[in-house]
Amino acid sequence: MYTPNLRRDLPASLVVFLVAVPLSLGIALASDAPIIAGLIGAIAGGIVTGLLAGSPLQVSGPAAGLTVVVAGFVQQFGWETMCLITACAGVLQFVLGYFKVARGALMIAPSVVHGMLAGIGISIALAQLHVLLGGAPASSPLANLLALPARLGAFSPAAAILGVITIAVLVLWKKLPWAGLRAIPAPLVAVVAGTAVSLVAKMDVKRVDLPDTLAFTQLKLPTEWGVFIVAVLTLAIIASIESLLCAVATDKLHSGPRSNLDKELTAQGAGNLVSGLLGGLPITGVIVRSSANINAGGVSRWSAVFHGVWILLCVLFLGSMIESIPLAVLAGLLVHVGINLVNLHHIHELTVHNEVRIYWATVIGVTCVNLLAGVGIGVAVSVFFAIRRLSRVKFEKKQVGEVWKVAIRGTLTFACVPKLNYELSTLPAGAAVDIDLDVDFIDHAAFESLHSWRLNHEKTGGKVCVEESQEEWYKPAAEGRPRCSREA
Repeated sequence: MYTPNLRRDLPASLVVFLVAVPLSLGIALASDAPIIAGLIGAIAGGIVTGLLAGSPLQVSGPAAGLTVVVAGFVQQFGWETMCLITACAGVLQFVLGYFKVARGALMIAPSVVHGMLAGIGISIALAQLHVLLGGAPASSPLANLLALPARLGAFSPAAAILGVITIAVLVLWKKLPWAGLRAIPAPLVAVVAGTAVSLVAKMDVKRVDLPDTLAFTQLKLPTEWGVFIVAVLTLAIIASIESLLCAVATDKLHSGPRSNLDKELTAQGAGNLVSGLLGGLPITGVIVRSSANINAGGVSRWSAVFHGVWILLCVLFLGSMIESIPLAVLAGLLVHVGINLVNLHHIHELTVHNEVRIYWATVIGVTCVNLLAGVGIGVAVSVFFAIRRLSRVKFEKKQVGEVWKVAIRGTLTFACVPKLNYELSTLPAGAAVDIDLDVDFIDHAAFESLHSWRLNHEKTGGKVCVEESQEEWYKPAAEGRPRCSREA
């Protein structure tokens, strides 16, 4: 029954496998986690999440978007507790998917999500530049930026050469005129080229160090449960949002079955539970692997599952080959990945839609404070601008004889109340006022402000006439039967 699919899924799974291995190793390095944790996460993401997936062509595994938050948690809690955080976040994701709340995660503005990814990309690039130059990264993006001049003055020539070769291959490979060669994954070619140069030149550089035996991490309970719970919530929310957005983006790349987001969220939860219990990195849907899967001809979930199987076999039988990879080569790969997370096309689109300020606020928050604070700042700024848009109402006043003509146009909400009160307060006491209310909505706060002014103005001997040009909002409310919504 699966033969037609397997003819396409097996070759696709090999392509995804070749993309996933170097990326998983690099992400483990950037996350300050054991190198093997990246491969364990990739195996869990491929096999467990792949079998249960609601997005059949999405491929899951360790993601660059989680490196900053994972590295922070590793420093704060230690690796053993970090694995428990991953497992508990997976349970929470499973529960959220079961209660069908997946689409709620998509309420966050794209400008915040893209800003978060760009901030993470900048953070990754700044940290891995130190590794590329033969050193070790500091604890924060700002510290890495400030320490960069000193690192440049004491860099390792061998590590720098390997990092530059890796980046050069990644940049130039896609520009080759031969389509057959371009079909080979650029990350694989870059890592192989950098590793080959290091071996031929017998460079004395730090390399990947895998454990002698595949022993799983023993989980450790936290000492501070309140901070632990916050960490679980943070990881679950960020991983869920990234996975769901990746599923939506993956759907745009193919014409096959659409994603069941709630089912996908439960699958992500199951994958994170298994990965955490086995000592792996947290996983999400990954657009790089998913797009490679689709471009290579994958047509069902089996390409993701088999890519996980190939990684497992690689860990079991090709460990010595993986250990020959220099850390500077993986750092070059991650610098390239981090820079690509700052997407110029997204910046242009957000500029056109006047949301680029939300984007940059999120980027600055992520890089200068931390990831959670950056997302919070981005959401706060997006809410601020949403309220500001709601407060855009136009007032026109002119005196015709003894009557003041006042035109109010737009949407009257609580955000307009200060401006509404100010404009009405400038009208002379006791004057006759004709109000042309040309609005598409009035909420209770705006109605109460307008109606209270009218009653007070009439007590001073003034006369107020309210005419509504569009739908009636003020009159029903004044009669005690307000409309509840625009659709009422």
